[in-house]
Amino acid sequence: MADPLAEKPVAHRLPVRKLFAASVGNALEWFDWTIYATFSIYFGAAFFPGELSDVNTFATYALAFFFRPLGGVLLGRFADLRGRKPAMIFTIVLMAGGSVMIGILPTYEQVGWLAPALLLLARIGQGISLGGEVSNASAYLGEVAPSRWRGRYSSFFYISTGTAVLFASVLGFVLSRSLDQAALESWGWRLPFILGGVLGVIGLWLRRSLSETEQFEDNKAEARRVRRPLLTTLREHPRAVGMLVGFTMLSTLCYYTFFSALTPFAVKTRQADDVDVFLALSVGTALFVALQYPMGALSDRFGRKPQLLVWSAATAVLIVPLSTLVRPGIGGLIVVFCVGLGLYSAMTSLAPAIMSELFPTTLRGLGIGAWYNLTVAVFGGTAPLLIAALAKADASEVFFWYVAVAAAVTFLVVLTMPETKGTELR
Repeated sequence: MADPLAEKPVAHRLPVRKLFAASVGNALEWFDWTIYATFSIYFGAAFFPGELSDVNTFATYALAFFFRPLGGVLLGRFADLRGRKPAMIFTIVLMAGGSVMIGILPTYEQVGWLAPALLLLARIGQGISLGGEVSNASAYLGEVAPSRWRGRYSSFFYISTGTAVLFASVLGFVLSRSLDQAALESWGWRLPFILGGVLGVIGLWLRRSLSETEQFEDNKAEARRVRRPLLTTLREHPRAVGMLVGFTMLSTLCYYTFFSALTPFAVKTRQADDVDVFLALSVGTALFVALQYPMGALSDRFGRKPQLLVWSAATAVLIVPLSTLVRPGIGGLIVVFCVGLGLYSAMTSLAPAIMSELFPTTLRGLGIGAWYNLTVAVFGGTAPLLIAALAKADASEVFFWYVAVAAAVTFLVVLTMPETKGTELR
């Protein structure tokens, strides 16, 4: 007779500390990235005087995005050759250093054009860092997860990101309530950037305890034999590249629409109160974080494809109507952020899982790093600049139609994707 204890399924226990350690760098990356966008309404004039202050500030924001593909290629290949852990340690050091640098920079009034040049240098370093962080942390989470639980493991990636963005938005709310406009423009905006350096030290301490993934250890010798790895991703995995670009296009537009571009757009174009905007963003972000794990679990049970289809279709239909609610008044703003970010959680919860499932281990860091970050640079890096330019031309609604069209394209791309839930990584 069979032993009844042997037949009883063993409950899987999530390695929560490992998952948070792997995700903490991403939290710092997006905390720093978000505070630049949200606090730009206060510090832009300190570095770029004149009527084009906003445009130049966002141009610096956008330019840093175009160094993300470089970081994705260099640090992604480094992770494929030397390991996920050392690559993730390097990215967190680079990002925290850039954050502290911005926090202590002199202004244009003090040192002239050296001030925006140093700001640009810090942002370039952060762009390179973020290009490596997303791909390598995604690969790490995908590789340490059991195949049946990969969605759940992946959800921690944006639990950390959402928590960091929530912290940034709450910080904006607190500072905007505690300090007057003059204080925020003079020195208050520096506090979040310096705090980013402190968080970097904590993240570095957590990451030093991580162990390398078995997937990397088993395949590192083969990875070193790959010649022209970037070309190999196109030649041997063109469909994976196309699918990654297809859903990343909408993903990055959603991220920068709701987490970055809407804050200055609501305050400066639609004359919404900055305190209301920060509060609404905080409520929406809290919902976004709360939905990550349930959505990750749903993708493990019902599949990646259904969630991506619902997310892209709903975004295509709802983004333009939601934009009409961006106006003075807390109620409409809360609806905008909660609906938009609630839908977006259907994608983010499974993003590391589905990206890891596209490429083999020998090319995973580079494949994700290069093509994900190139797509983010093209669509995400230009989003705040585009929405600001359209607002000046009194055509801000065009941006939301642009996102709707991108959502329709993503829906068509997802229709062609195979279902990958429960599959073993290549």
